[in-house]
Amino acid sequence: MQSPLFTYTEQQTQDRYTVQNPQLLRVALTGHDDVLARKGAMVAYQGLIEFDGEYQSDQQRRARAHTGEGLDLMRCHGQGTVYFANLAQHVHLVDVDQDGLTVDSAYVLAMDSTLNHTVVAVDSQYGISGSGKYQLHITGRGKVALMTSGQPLMMQVTPDRYINADADAVVAWSSGLRVQMQAQTHSSGVRRRRGSTGEGWELSFLGQGFALVQPSEVMAPQHANIGDGVLAQFGMGQQGAHGQNQGNVWN
Repeated sequence: MQSPLFTYTEQQTQDRYTVQNPQLLRVALTGHDDVLARKGAMVAYQGLIEFDGEYQSDQQRRARAHTGEGLDLMRCHGQGTVYFANLAQHVHLVDVDQDGLTVDSAYVLAMDSTLNHTVVAVDSQYGISGSGKYQLHITGRGKVALMTSGQPLMMQVTPDRYINADADAVVAWSSGLRVQMQAQTHSSGVRRRRGSTGEGWELSFLGQGFALVQPSEVMAPQHANIGDGVLAQFGMGQQGAHGQNQGNVWN
């Protein structure tokens, strides 16, 4: 049998993490270090690999119940190669260092099991449209595989150059940045979208680091909880200030 499909063979590399193609992640396991992946994200594997549901502590369960933010993970261990993907979204690898990474949990595909993640609140008076005002703070040393709908934009933030981005398009940012939510609107009601432009809440980043933005505000990742209908556009859905996570008080 012959076909151009045979050009799409697996990557021959000794690296633990490899982007097999823009929408597919390859992870090599040697039996020593496990990888945590989004539940249901495995599309193929070779070798002796086992998949188990990842334990959630009481604190993680309480955080998920109060904020809607958290990770549904499976632990992958053994010896072999496993491939992960989610709705053909683009995959990107990030090395987490001492500065840490803040990310919307809906865009996490996989991570090293040595990393820690906790729920943190974004500094805002109102709920963030769509993405939720609670995020995950990932700390430690290791790799995280993020997903975006399309090729993203990495924006550098410096002390003399702050960045504003649509809250629905922000995927992740350096944890050392100062972050505030704002709505540049001339409307007297903060719940209204910005006049007739269709624009709403923004995140403002200040300090030294980066902010990762995807070219989409519509296509939500699998299992993402963004509220219901038009309410989610105004921060009033399940992820909004008038939903489950009122008061921005979770810690």
